[in-house]
Amino acid sequence: MHRIIAIALVSLSAGAVQAADAVRTEKNMSLGLANEIATQTVATCTANGYAVTATVVDRAGTVRAVQRADNAGPHTLEASRLKAYTSASAKNSTGAIMEASQKNPAAANLGQIPGYLLLGGGLPIKVGNEVIGAVGVGGAPGGHLDEQCAQAALTKLASQLQ
Repeated sequence: MHRIIAIALVSLSAGAVQAADAVRTEKNMSLGLANEIATQTVATCTANGYAVTATVVDRAGTVRAVQRADNAGPHTLEASRLKAYTSASAKNSTGAIMEASQKNPAAANLGQIPGYLLLGGGLPIKVGNEVIGAVGVGGAPGGHLDEQCAQAALTKLASQLQ
């Protein structure tokens, strides 16, 4: 009888360990932080004379915040969303993904993935090495300028990304 109880306890303990391993804890950004990133990104681009839209997505690519500057073209809404989605999905900057797809024949079809936009202007948002989302910017006269605005905002808010 004691042997049966011991076997049952060992089985229950193993099940509890497996259940604990099945639950993950992830860092996520608040709506307030997402709004600050979008606002700072648009403000930086506006100060540089660019009318842009900034979209912030969470780790799953779901939109958390959008800011559209006065005079930003209507196409900038979707461009910024797609850049943010691409960056969050690939956990990399869209400029780097675009460059890799141009230089590496094996990566040439990345632009064919539904929802991907391989233009500069999307940056992952990280806490340490963990990607918790991304910001995408559309509307400056060049993806590298979109990316500069996003990077300036992330640098300014770095203390909140701890």
